[in-house]
Amino acid sequence: MISDLWLQFVLTIDATLRLATPLILCAMAGIFSERSGIIDISLEGKMLLSAFTAATMAAITGSPWLGLASAMIISVVFSLLHGFACISHRGNQVVSGLAINMLASGLTVTVGNALFSLGGQTPLLSNAQRFAPIAFPLAESLRQIPGLGIIYTEVISGHNLLVWAALLSVFITRVVLLRSTFGLRLRAVGETPEAVDTAGISVVGIRYQAVIIAGVLCGMAGAYLSIAHGASFLREMTAGKGYISLAAMIFGNWRPVPVLMACLLFGFLDALAARLGGVDLPWIGQLSTDLIQILPYVLTVVLLAGFIGKTTPPGAIGVPYVKRR
Repeated sequence: MISDLWLQFVLTIDATLRLATPLILCAMAGIFSERSGIIDISLEGKMLLSAFTAATMAAITGSPWLGLASAMIISVVFSLLHGFACISHRGNQVVSGLAINMLASGLTVTVGNALFSLGGQTPLLSNAQRFAPIAFPLAESLRQIPGLGIIYTEVISGHNLLVWAALLSVFITRVVLLRSTFGLRLRAVGETPEAVDTAGISVVGIRYQAVIIAGVLCGMAGAYLSIAHGASFLREMTAGKGYISLAAMIFGNWRPVPVLMACLLFGFLDALAARLGGVDLPWIGQLSTDLIQILPYVLTVVLLAGFIGKTTPPGAIGVPYVKRR
């Protein structure tokens, strides 16, 4: 009984890492953009466009690497479009982000149906067209070790490259933001852009660099959904993950490590939902699958309602900068 419970717990943690990966990448993208002062609600749309582009390119060329590269490129293009509207023309950042999300929702279905005639979906990808899991040395041999062997086999080994890239992105984001000159300037632009401008540093340039980095990370998140975790593009396959990433970013107070913890929490709830649906629990009975599946979204609302007043956003976030002459 204990061994079965331990196995289920380990498998849930394994699923948590897989499900949290796009949230982590997307949330790190949001950190770069919003710490520079640019609200990025368009994470959802860019991730959806990236997922479609990655699956389409992988299906056409047979290469997951070309799929990943094209996903990052399309995400950067739309990040620059968002920057052009908000940075260069000082447009409303929320409206611009929502416009990209709406455009992505319709564009992916329309182009997908025109290319493949599958109702907006892409063809099912083969293993060669996807990022395959990476098995670490001695994974199967160490499985026999009581307790710890299953952790190495299931939790550490067997993930694809983009899962490790997501975890690495947290470390890189923290180092860049807190230990580099660029990070210092980026944080300063998000807090007091006037002071940065007075020092002779381009506020516009820093903000454009930030949205480009956000585009790269968001492209990786979308590619993960369709050519790593999944095997094709499905209509609206992001399912609000961009918005959940935003919630995790706010809950983590725009700091990489707390944001990582928030993403893992959402991933854990998602993994738990998949395992608890239809299961009979003592004193509770059988839980509705639909009720379990809405848990991450309910938690999003609860966390934002309970913590939105306790977080400290960048001082100049959402405020267009007008250069003084």
